[in-house]
Amino acid sequence: MRLTVSPLAERRGVRAAGEVGLTTHGIWERALHRAVRDGEGMCHLELSAVTFVDVAGAGVLVAAARRLGDGRMVLHRPPPTLRRTLELFWPDLPAIEVSMS
Repeated sequence: MRLTVSPLAERRGVRAAGEVGLTTHGIWERALHRAVRDGEGMCHLELSAVTFVDVAGAGVLVAAARRLGDGRMVLHRPPPTLRRTLELFWPDLPAIEVSMS
C-alpha cells in the first residue's frame, strides 16, 4: 500500500494519491493534522487519485474536520468507498462537504 500527500498550491489543503489503510495511516494522519492545524476556515482535500480509504482513515478525516470549528473540509472527488463510509457512519456531519468537481 502506498500514499503520497503534497500541499495544494492554490488554496489551503492537500492533494493525496494512493490508498489509506493500515500501513499508511501515519502519513494520512500527519497530512490532515498539518492541513487543519490553523483551526478555523476552509480546508480542501484533492482526492481524485485516492483509490481507497478504510474506516479508520475516514475516522481520522472526520476528527480533523471537527478541529476546524465552524470551518469546513471540502473533499474534491473522493473515492466511492470514502463517500459511502461517510454516509453510513457520519451522515449529518456539517464539517465535511463532498464536491465531485
